[in-house]
Amino acid sequence: MNKALIAIFIVASSVSGCTGVRLVDNQVSSFAARSVAPGSSYRFERLPSQQAEAATQDRLERSAEAALARVGLKRADTSATLIAQVLLTQRVEIGSIDRPAFGWGFGWFGRHGGISLGHGPLFPGLDERPNYWREVRLTLRDVATQTVVFETRASHDGPWSDSTAIVPAMLDAALQGFPDPPQGERRVNIEIAR
Repeated sequence: MNKALIAIFIVASSVSGCTGVRLVDNQVSSFAARSVAPGSSYRFERLPSQQAEAATQDRLERSAEAALARVGLKRADTSATLIAQVLLTQRVEIGSIDRPAFGWGFGWFGRHGGISLGHGPLFPGLDERPNYWREVRLTLRDVATQTVVFETRASHDGPWSDSTAIVPAMLDAALQGFPDPPQGERRVNIEIAR
């Protein structure tokens, strides 16, 4: 086998090791007050707090628009029969992980003895892990009566900080089964590219 073939094999192996999927596991609750007809049109409505964060809300609404299109709804800002409202809540939680016990010990402590040398973790920062919690809520209301016809939410927590990839998957999970999803809470897994 010549060196060129070996190099190609190594590159192909390393590239294929980087591909794959991530699992976005969601807790979903959906409630359909009445069935929404396929092809119905909607427009977005924003709360005052969402108007203050226009750039963030624009990104969220683009993701919601794509997810709603996949279930057969179309955006029509002037002639909509439904009003859509989408909300995203997210936070970062820092959790500690069990770290291995390294160090020196001698003497008496309790029954077996031991005095520790030093203070704090052996490798600072490695004993903490960020966890990203997100919840997306989508509500559809009838324009004429202002009554809620569909409500859904999806929540996910995990180690990934990239909301631009995670939130669209959460919206797809929230709309799974639309327009007549199973009632109540369920788990919906969505795979996305790594």
